[in-house]
Amino acid sequence: MNRMKRITMSIAITLFLVGCKAEDKKEEGTVTGDTIRIGVILSMTGGTSAFGQMTWNGLQVGKSMRSTVLGKEVELILVDNKSDKIESANAAQRLIQKDNVIGIIGDVASSNSLAIAPIVEESRIPHISPASTNPLVTQNRKYVFRACFIDPFQGEVMAKFSYNDLKTTKAAVLTDIGQDYSVGLSDAFAKTFTKLGGRIVAQLNYQSGDQDFTAQLTAIKQTKPDVIAITGYYTEIALIARQAKELGIKAVMIAGDGAEAPELTKIGGDAVEGLYYTTHFDEKAVLTPLGQRYVDLFRKEHNEAPDALGALGADAYLIMLGAIEKAGSTDSEKIRDEIEKTKDFQGVTGVMTIDSNHNALKSVVIRQVRSGEFVYVASVKP
Repeated sequence: MNRMKRITMSIAITLFLVGCKAEDKKEEGTVTGDTIRIGVILSMTGGTSAFGQMTWNGLQVGKSMRSTVLGKEVELILVDNKSDKIESANAAQRLIQKDNVIGIIGDVASSNSLAIAPIVEESRIPHISPASTNPLVTQNRKYVFRACFIDPFQGEVMAKFSYNDLKTTKAAVLTDIGQDYSVGLSDAFAKTFTKLGGRIVAQLNYQSGDQDFTAQLTAIKQTKPDVIAITGYYTEIALIARQAKELGIKAVMIAGDGAEAPELTKIGGDAVEGLYYTTHFDEKAVLTPLGQRYVDLFRKEHNEAPDALGALGADAYLIMLGAIEKAGSTDSEKIRDEIEKTKDFQGVTGVMTIDSNHNALKSVVIRQVRSGEFVYVASVKP
């Protein structure tokens, strides 16, 4: 049985179990004692563990900013999905059926959030992903939301910045075909870049966990691109940059928000110097009062600069609590309705509105790696 069949079967079994108990759960209620339980599904171990750890740090800062709602203490129940789709579905089932959570936050990777979505839909539990940018995550979903922009907008900004600001006309695209996020982002970048008048001279694939990219980069070098768009996650981006440098490739590199993790520079070293990437937050951008409060508290608690994923984690948490407060109850349907009404929310990462497709309309931030640091370049409004 191949991996996709195993994933499909696991989700189907999970849906059956959740469906059998969904009505009972709603009748039993979801508040335990003096606490309100919110589930958190993140990749604390595995290939994208840096994402999970950064998001969890931000969530905890968000909780320190606001720890109660409806007169009750908020209890965050964290489950590690081990950077895996099946584990993500299993985590959602556990949180709903065993822990009786009234809402779920997570994951960051779009593929994992896509595995969570059918479970929360069947159980009618509101779910907010901090940073899953693939449009399919919320598409035709009633209970699934996100606190971030989506890949068509991110890819458009990447392409426009490459063409208009960096003055590039020939682009190569490297896609992680095992990640829905990467596939969608590459598609958006390529379409916009071509529409602007640029030319895609090479489109090549790899998969998460690959170590050797020599074949792809050798083929790319022959096409002499001005820019290489790498739409995967930090580990592979760093390795690709190192091997591109070894091959003498001089093209500018640009990536999406999957690049942002300390491991990018730890693994990539000076090979990632000059790399641009799109992201969700920078403390040097114009901040809301809530954003400034978050920055001050994060620096006090962690003694380092706040990152985008942590800030998005805090936003997802604060949106959820705001909806619970407005609903005036822990009824999942009422909470869902209030999340959907979110408009001009003055969040940590900026002002956002949840649109009719449950996506957050907000600005994109562009950063560049300079002297091993992530430096603010610009902000682009939707």
